[in-house]
Amino acid sequence: MAHALIRNRQAACVNIIPNVHSIYRWKGRVCSDGEMLLIIKTIASEFEGVKETIQKVNTYELPEVLAYRVDHASSPFGDWIARMTERPKRRTTTTASRSKSRRTPAATAPIAG
Repeated sequence: MAHALIRNRQAACVNIIPNVHSIYRWKGRVCSDGEMLLIIKTIASEFEGVKETIQKVNTYELPEVLAYRVDHASSPFGDWIARMTERPKRRTTTTASRSKSRRTPAATAPIAG
């Protein structure tokens, strides 16, 4: 899942935290299972795509996909996330289409999955 998100430029970084123990109610039973927690660093506009990738790749019937807004981040780190999630531009022959567009890093939001 982490590799797919990075390859698709849907995330700049995925932290994989092993040995998370979860206790939850599922289909009328209390369950206790070991899981991994993913912290996915991306921009807010990528949430729907990240969610779709997780749902496609994950084997759970109901994968946990949550987004948390980041109110503050260091500018260099926020800029890096924006650059790493930016899709490569197609080359064109006109100079008018070469204008730079910058995605705002203020929308960076880690997602736990």
